[in-house]
Amino acid sequence: MLSDPLFYLVSIPAVLLYGVAKGGFGGAVAILSVPLMSLLMPPTQAAAILLPILVVMDAVVVYTYRHQFEGQALRLLLPGALVGIGLGWLTVEFMNEDYLRIMVGVLALVFGVQQLFNLQSAGSRQHNPWSAGFFGTLAGFTSFSIHAGGPPVSMYLLPKRLPPLIYAGTAGMFFAVVNAVKLVPYYFLGQFSPTNLLYALVLVPLAPLGVKLGHYLVKRSSPTVYYRIISFFLIVVGAKLLWDGLS
Repeated sequence: MLSDPLFYLVSIPAVLLYGVAKGGFGGAVAILSVPLMSLLMPPTQAAAILLPILVVMDAVVVYTYRHQFEGQALRLLLPGALVGIGLGWLTVEFMNEDYLRIMVGVLALVFGVQQLFNLQSAGSRQHNPWSAGFFGTLAGFTSFSIHAGGPPVSMYLLPKRLPPLIYAGTAGMFFAVVNAVKLVPYYFLGQFSPTNLLYALVLVPLAPLGVKLGHYLVKRSSPTVYYRIISFFLIVVGAKLLWDGLS
C-alpha cells in the first residue's frame, strides 16, 4: 500500500487534521480522520495505524501545553476515563457500536447547539464531580470502542469557558493519558501488526507539524471565535456519528 498514491492522498490530510485538533483547534473534529483513512482500508486498521502516531502527537502536546491546563478538570475527568477504557476492553466482544454512535451523536448535537447559542445554565460553569465522572467514563469508553472520546470531553469542558489555550491544553493532557493507557489493551487485542506499525512510521513525521499548526491557530483565535468553532465542530461530529449509527 505504501506504493499507492491514494494511501498518501487520504492519510496525509487525515494525520494533519488529527494533529491540528490535537493542537487544540477544532476539538472533536479529529474523529473525522478515521473515516477519511477508511476510504482505503478497514476502520480498525486505520485506527490501529493512527494510535502510535497519536502517542507521538501527545508527547508534542504535553510539551507544548506543559504550563497551560486545568488541573482540577483533569483530576475529575481522568478516573472515569480509566474506568471507561476498562469497560470498553471488557465489552469489546459484544458491544453494539451503532447504538453507541447514536447516543453520543445525539448528546453532541444537543450540547453543540446549546453552546453555540449560549443556552447553558450558569451552574454548568462550575466543576461537578458527578458530571465529570459521567463524561470522563463516556470519553474513555467511546475513545476505546469507536474512537470518539472528543465529544464527551467537549461536553464537559465547553460550559466552563476556559481561556482557549487552557481549554486546548486540558483536553490535550487528558487524551495523552487516555491514549497511553489504550496502548495496553490494543496490544493484547493484536492491533499492532508489523504492517500497521510500518505505515505509522511513514506518517509519524507529520505529527509535530499538525500539532504546532493547531497550537498556532488557537493562539491567534479570540475566545468568542474559538468557542464558536469548537461548538460548530461538535455539531458536525454529532451529526456524523448519528448518521453512521442510523445507517
